[in-house]
Amino acid sequence: MTAATATRVDPAAPARRRDLAGRGLAALAALATVVAFVNGILLTINASDDRLFIEGWRVSSFGIFAALFALLAVRPRQAAGVWEIVLVGKAALVVFGALIGDVPEARLSAVVDFGLVAVVAAAYVLCRGWLAWRPAITDPTR
Repeated sequence: MTAATATRVDPAAPARRRDLAGRGLAALAALATVVAFVNGILLTINASDDRLFIEGWRVSSFGIFAALFALLAVRPRQAAGVWEIVLVGKAALVVFGALIGDVPEARLSAVVDFGLVAVVAAAYVLCRGWLAWRPAITDPTR
């Protein structure tokens, strides 16, 4: 028995090009969030005392989202729930940013998060991220 016959490929898995494109989009989201993380560190360093905690909280959130996007890029079908948590979290920020109106930082943040939602949603479809919910019986590399 050869290695090719020992492992059955999941017929529901995406085509290789789609998978690579989706992983690339997730990696792009991770990279963009790392840039926001670094910028957030600079803002935290220069923040006044009354903004220090909120800037620190925002920086930690950037770090967490960057790690989640990287996880999705590396293991898109082995992270059940992560796609959905990221999409809902970012979509909630878009809605909140739109609802609070003309508040400094809100409009730009909502636009950036909307872009991330679009990129991550496309990556989810391309990688077939919903397959993460299926048990990995025949192809543990999903």
